[in-house]
Amino acid sequence: MKKNYFLNYLLFLSLFTTFFSCGTDDGNNYEEIPEETSPVVLDINAVPYPKLSDYKLYEGELKNIEPAYKVIPYDLNTPLFTDYAHKKRFIWMPKDTKATYTTDAQIPDFPIGTILVKNFYYEDVLPNDVTRIIETRIMIKKPEGWIFANYVWNDEQTEATLNVNGGTVPLEWSQNGETMAINYKVPSQEQCTTCHSLNGTYTPIGVKPQNLNKLYDYKDGTLNQLSKWIQEGYLDNKPTNINSTVDWTDTSQSLELRARSYLDINCAHCHTPGGDCDEAPMNFAFSQTNIPENLGVCVEPEDFVTGNQQYIVDAQDPRGSLLYFRVETTIQTEMMPNLGRTVTHTEGLELLEEWITNMEVSCP
Repeated sequence: MKKNYFLNYLLFLSLFTTFFSCGTDDGNNYEEIPEETSPVVLDINAVPYPKLSDYKLYEGELKNIEPAYKVIPYDLNTPLFTDYAHKKRFIWMPKDTKATYTTDAQIPDFPIGTILVKNFYYEDVLPNDVTRIIETRIMIKKPEGWIFANYVWNDEQTEATLNVNGGTVPLEWSQNGETMAINYKVPSQEQCTTCHSLNGTYTPIGVKPQNLNKLYDYKDGTLNQLSKWIQEGYLDNKPTNINSTVDWTDTSQSLELRARSYLDINCAHCHTPGGDCDEAPMNFAFSQTNIPENLGVCVEPEDFVTGNQQYIVDAQDPRGSLLYFRVETTIQTEMMPNLGRTVTHTEGLELLEEWITNMEVSCP
């Protein structure tokens, strides 16, 4: 009996000693679990890198566009139209940095080293009905300001290389049972500055709280995007009420809100004070288009007019509206936007037609 007691005592003493020997050199009796770190590589003095893979933004095969740790996906209430291309957007920030909220209609004050990523791709690309990524556009905030880096994917979809000169990619794909064909235009770095300049300073366009205030289905659950950024340590705060754009395809929203949201994301980066086309008598920024005159309703255009359009928006008369004509045409010198598309966005044009037709006012 005493022998068994003694053996049990020795066993207990051995386990006790083993348990408490797993301490650290500083005397804390626990084993530290290494903190997970992002694999993203950012040398602020070396970017832009020659290849997309150099950033380590994705895990696994590059073509899967599977974001690495702390590379957060995001979406916009209404996205910019780019010849029917699909887009996957991501954001990454250096450790222990975060953006500061400014206003609903302005991009947050992002920290140095922030990377914004937008991948452009098509599904059901002919002849084999495959997914094909065309380009990945990156904006990086350096101490001197934002820079652009466009990466064009190879045919094998194994890598994308830096391209500053732009180019054309012939493309055919199946959409709603129809064969679509375009010469997709990759913008040059100079063309990027046209849309991404505000008061002479390069800036992102879509990442404004008004466009991000929506739910997103993350791998770990559905959450408001701005709340997710706060949770990830990427944003300092989120106001209770945000004057938000809406999904232009959401027919439960009013025609006016849908049209204003569409015009904001597609046109306001140029047609706003400090933008490339700020000399025109319009301000398409969502926060300003509650004023009909800023939308051009019953406002005479100051630039040239092709046809008989007397007003930018001739209430109840879409085809008498210069706005409608500019969105419909594909004549390079007259189309709007004049960059980022080569075909007419038929569904967007139908929205604007319906919106103008159903206006309660009429022009003289």
